[in-house]
Amino acid sequence: QVHLVESGGGLVQAGGSLRLSCTASGRTFSNSAMGWFRQAPGKERLFVGAINWSGTDTYYRDSVKGRFTISRDNAKNTVYLQMNSLKPEDTAVYYCARSTTPNLGGEYDYWGLGTQVTVSS
Repeated sequence: QVHLVESGGGLVQAGGSLRLSCTASGRTFSNSAMGWFRQAPGKERLFVGAINWSGTDTYYRDSVKGRFTISRDNAKNTVYLQMNSLKPEDTAVYYCARSTTPNLGGEYDYWGLGTQVTVSS
């Protein structure tokens, strides 16, 4: 069993920054790629980005490229989502998820409960 706990969400003005953290329990964290997703009210959950098991490869949706950065610290079982130049349209609940593979492109089998990010204009 894997438990994922997100933290770091909050209210920020447009143009500001937040760093989300996702801490995992279990020994398989360092063997798995990790992903970040978000879901705005009334909308479907969207892929934000992902990082491979070693942190050497990342992938982002177009709308966050250049603004968001995913990193990880396997010694701390934690993955991060650094969000800069935030926009009101980034407002959503952000979720981390564990991939079924060590590299990008896999499916996700464990999910956190999410953390709210609200960007005011």
